[in-house]
Amino acid sequence: MARVGAVPLGTAALSFVALLAGGAFLGLLIEGARDWQGALAAFDAYLFRVARFTLLQAVLSTIVSVVPAIVVARALSRHPAFFGRSALLRLFAVPLALPALVAALGVLALLGRAGYFADLVAALGGDRWPGIYGLSGILVAHAFFNLPLATRLFLQSLDSVPADQWRLASQLGMGAWPRFRFIEWPAIHASLPGVAGLVFMLCITSFTIVLILGGGPAATTLEVAIYQSLRVDFDPARALALTVLQLALTAAVLAMLFRLGAEMTSDAALSVSARRHARPGSVETVLNGLVVVLALMLVAGPIAAIVTAGLQADLSRLAGEARVHQALATSLVLSALAALLCVALTTMMVAARQSLASRRRLPGPSLLERALDGGASLILVVPSIVIGAGWFILVRRFADVFALAPVMVVTVNAAMAIPFAVRAIRPAHDEAAARHDRLCAQLGIAGFDRLRLVDWPVLRRPLLTGFAFAMALSLGDLGVIALFGSDAVQTLPYLLMQRMGSYRTADAAGLALILAMLCFLLMMVAEAAGGRRR
Repeated sequence: MARVGAVPLGTAALSFVALLAGGAFLGLLIEGARDWQGALAAFDAYLFRVARFTLLQAVLSTIVSVVPAIVVARALSRHPAFFGRSALLRLFAVPLALPALVAALGVLALLGRAGYFADLVAALGGDRWPGIYGLSGILVAHAFFNLPLATRLFLQSLDSVPADQWRLASQLGMGAWPRFRFIEWPAIHASLPGVAGLVFMLCITSFTIVLILGGGPAATTLEVAIYQSLRVDFDPARALALTVLQLALTAAVLAMLFRLGAEMTSDAALSVSARRHARPGSVETVLNGLVVVLALMLVAGPIAAIVTAGLQADLSRLAGEARVHQALATSLVLSALAALLCVALTTMMVAARQSLASRRRLPGPSLLERALDGGASLILVVPSIVIGAGWFILVRRFADVFALAPVMVVTVNAAMAIPFAVRAIRPAHDEAAARHDRLCAQLGIAGFDRLRLVDWPVLRRPLLTGFAFAMALSLGDLGVIALFGSDAVQTLPYLLMQRMGSYRTADAAGLALILAMLCFLLMMVAEAAGGRRR
C-alpha cells in the first residue's frame, strides 16, 4: 500500500526542478523579446567558431579517454591478482572526488610554464616551454578525469563474462588476439556506446577545465563564452544566443546518443562468476605492465603535483586569513544546504514514483510516473552555467543578482546532484517499500512513526551516501558561483580562482589542497556508507 501524501510531495519536488529550469528559459525568452535583433546578430562567425571548438574538444577528449581505457581495462582484466591491483583501482576512483578546478591546477603544476616538467620539456624542445594551454591542456585534463572512469566501467563489463567462456578458451588454446576478438571485445562493445556517451556529455558540458586551461579565445567553449558574455563583457544578447546554441547542441547530441543505444544512467555490470584466465605470455605481460604504468602516471602525476604544490604553500598563513575562513565557512554552509535540499527532493520523487508504481493498474507507467522516473535526470541536459545564465538575465532587472548568490548556488547545485543521489537512495527505498508497506498498512503505522521506526533505520546509510556525494559535488563547483559570486559571497573555488587571476599561484595551490582534501573526505564517507549498506 502506498504512503499517504507521497505523490503530492514528489510532484511538488519535480515541479521545483522544472521551475528552476523553466525560470532560466523564461529569462532567456524575456531577454530575446526585449533585444531580439541583438540576439539574432550574435549568431555570427565567432559564435559558430566557438560551437565548432566545443564539439571538437569533446570528440577528441572522448577518443583520448575511451580508446586507451579499453587497453588499460583489458590489461587489468588479464592480470586479476598482481600486487597493488586493488590500490590502483582505488587510485582510479580519486579523480571522481576531485573538483575540476583542482585537477586543472594539478595539470598546470606539472606542465604549466613554471611546472615541474617545464625545464625538462624545454630542454628536449630546445626552447622555452609556453605551458600546456589550449586544446592540449584541455585534452590532458579530460583524460585525467575520464580515462579512470571509463577503465572502471569497461573492467566491470569484462568481469561480467561467464567463467565458462574463459575455460573454453583455455581448453581450445586461444591466444591473446582470439581471446580479445571472441570474448573480450563483445563484452566491451556492449558497454562502449554508454561509456563513450557518458564521457562525451561530460566533456561537451565542461566549464571549469576550459576556463582555466583554454588559454584564450581560440580555445573557448560555449559555456565559457556564456560566462564571459555576462561577467566580462555584460552582453546579455550574446549570452542568450550562446545559451540557445548550447542547449540545442546538448539536446541534439543526447538524442543522437540514445538513438545509437547509449544508456548513460544504467547500473554497471556485475560479475556473474569467478573467472579463470590462461596465464599471459611474457611479451603480453610486459606490454600490459607498460600500459598500466602509463595509466598510473597519467592519474598519479596531477594528484602528486596537487599535494606537492599545496604542501609548499604557506598553509599556516592561509589558515589564519579571515577571507579563507569566510570562504571555507560559506562553502561548507552552502554545500550542506544544497545536499540537504538534494536529498529531500530526491527522496520525495523516489517515494512518489514507487507509490505510483505500487498502485498501477495499467500495463505501462503513467506520464507522471515516467516524469518522476526520468525527468530529474534530464536536468543534466541543461548545464549549471546555462541555468545560472538564465536566472542572471531574469532577475537582473528586478533585484541585485549578486545578493541572490547563496540561493542560486544552493538550488542549482542541489538540482544538478539529484541524478547521482537517486542512484544511492532509490534501490534501498524501493526494497524497503516492497518489504514493509503491506505490514505497516496492516499495523496502522504511518507518518512520523513510520519514518522513525521503519524507514529511518533502513534508509539512513543511503541518505548519508547521497548527502555526502551531493555535498562534495556542490563544494567543488565553480559554475554558478562564477556568475553570482562577489566580494560579499565567496566560496573556496571562487577565492581560488581569484588568487589564480592575481597570479598568487602559491596561495592557489594551498587552497586547492584544502579543497581537494575536503571533497575527498566527503567521497570517502559516501563510499564507506554505501559499502556498509551493501
